Amino acid sequence: EAFGRDAEAEIARRLHSRGAECVSLAAFEGDALVGHVLFSPVTIGGHDFAKPPRGLGPVGVLPALQRGGTGIALCRAGIEACRARGAPFLVVLGHTSYYPRFGFAPASRFGLTYADMPPSDALDAMSK
Repeated sequence: EAFGRDAEAEIARRLHSRGAECVSLAAFEGDALVGHVLFSPVTIGGHDFAKPPRGLGPVGVLPALQRGGTGIALCRAGIEACRARGAPFLVVLGHTSYYPRFGFAPASRFGLTYADMPPSDALDAMSK
């Protein structure tokens, strides 16, 4: 519901079904699921890491509860969980005005690009 389509939910389903070592957090109000964030391992071409970097996304909150802090709380808790698991850095492909509040900066500052887009687009990264 958060996205008005099924694509993001399908991404999460596929990652979980592949057995990827994900950080997957959910928010509930009573028994109702109201939000979810997923951090999954990412591959950086030509680099091998002792612990995998993680990609944030998707993150979604029910439309009626958006802008109430649930998404921020999920992202912050997920970032801390990734740090606790030793992720060397995190990346996110998304809104450039939303993710800097967590410490993300343009990935090009770290020498990272996404193969399908120019470096100035919405790929951000965060080191430990």
